[in-house]
Amino acid sequence: MTDAKIFQDFKGYRRMNRHKIIRRKTKKIYIGKVPVGGDAPIVVQSMTNTDTRDWQATVQQIHRLEERGCEIVRVAVPDMDAAEQLQKIKANISIPIIADIHFDHRLAIAALNSNVDGLRINPGNIGDRSKIRKIVTLAKDKKVPIRIGVNSGSLEKDLLKKYERPSPEALVESALRHVALLEDQGFDMIKISIKSSNVMDTIEAYQILSEKVDYPLHLGITEAGTLVQGTVKSSVGLGILLYNGIGDTIRVSITGPPEDELPVAYGILRALGLRSRGPEIISCPTCGRTEIDVLKLALEVEKTLVSLKSPLKVAVMGCVVNGPGEAKEADIGIAGGRGSGIIFKKGKVLKKVKEDVLLLCLFEQIEEMTGEKILCRSN
Repeated sequence: MTDAKIFQDFKGYRRMNRHKIIRRKTKKIYIGKVPVGGDAPIVVQSMTNTDTRDWQATVQQIHRLEERGCEIVRVAVPDMDAAEQLQKIKANISIPIIADIHFDHRLAIAALNSNVDGLRINPGNIGDRSKIRKIVTLAKDKKVPIRIGVNSGSLEKDLLKKYERPSPEALVESALRHVALLEDQGFDMIKISIKSSNVMDTIEAYQILSEKVDYPLHLGITEAGTLVQGTVKSSVGLGILLYNGIGDTIRVSITGPPEDELPVAYGILRALGLRSRGPEIISCPTCGRTEIDVLKLALEVEKTLVSLKSPLKVAVMGCVVNGPGEAKEADIGIAGGRGSGIIFKKGKVLKKVKEDVLLLCLFEQIEEMTGEKILCRSN
């Protein structure tokens, strides 16, 4: 086959498959009332970083997470004092809650008796099989799904000895080992995650696992880092897996406020055409023609619209002459000049306003377009 023919075939393939991701078929389970797997949309999760024993602070953070689009929330349960607060937390939130348990199976039992919607356990550190069986028996009775969470940092010692490092094959073997333990007790409300801080290991592990099970998979890059590094690693790792149809829930792990995870998660899904919640902010990189502070404006727009639910493409451009044309695919946008700016829709100028009311006018237009009230508007 000639190079020209190969190129033509490649172009034809791209035309046929453009923007279409075929998701892997998985078993559907329910975390509370939220469907996960099967034909359900990919679910966005996060985890609180408050002290769970302070149930009021935890509830407040969950409300903030929910406002930004969190659909399932996970809370750490480090001791029995924290476990005893789960009922209060659950009673004061409206999204499903998952109890994150390490080391002590009694905490999992207490969480289940507090009527949590899901459990996350790391079988590598939960103890012997008899303890895991106790958890599974109660979870089965209460019809509560369990996420088997395998992390590179807490792999079983025999697997580390066998593979010499927490390799993708080691992560998969650990997951399958514990899937079998749950299945042996007739339990199949299972979700699996196999996370590594190494992006390539994570990708390969999920690829191997997806060929071996039909349970829904929760994607994440563990210990990804601060906002920039965490965003980069998560976007690459999760993006590649999602593009290949792998993944039913995701969590972007970032060192810092968990509220910052949600815009990144939805940004990844939006870029792949998998979810369309909330605004997409596009802004120019600026050049010598720029006469306004584009960065300041873009950050203010991003901050103010963070809780907007409507899918909207909003542009912040630095050049009145070229801005509307360069951002003609945006639903609405602004472009600034010296002392004044313009509001434009779909590349066409709507009106010219003074620079000091540019953002105010933009937010008023967005409220009119979406029917949503925008809080904390600039003036």
